[in-house]
Amino acid sequence: MLMIFVLMYFSGLISFLLKYNHLLMLLLSLEFIVLSLYYGLFIYLSLVGYEYFFMMLFLIFSVAEGVLGLGILVMMIRSHGNDYLSTFSFLW
Repeated sequence: MLMIFVLMYFSGLISFLLKYNHLLMLLLSLEFIVLSLYYGLFIYLSLVGYEYFFMMLFLIFSVAEGVLGLGILVMMIRSHGNDYLSTFSFLW
C-alpha cells in the first residue's frame, strides 16, 4: 500500500511539473497530489492506531485550497479570456 502512495504522489508531481501551460491542469494535478497525501495519511494513521480527526482537518484545508484555486481560475478566465499561463504578463 505504501508503494501505491509513493507512485500516486510522484505521478501527480510529474504531471504538475510537465503541464505548466494550463492553469486548470496545474490545479488538477495539485488536487491529485492532495488526494495521494490524504491516502498516505490514512495509511499512516491506520497502522499507528491514532484517531482520524486530523484527516478531517486535512480535508477541510484541501477543500479550501481547491475552492481558492477555482476562484482564481474563474477570475483569470473572466479577465483574460483563457487559462494559458504563458500568455499572462505577471510583471506589469
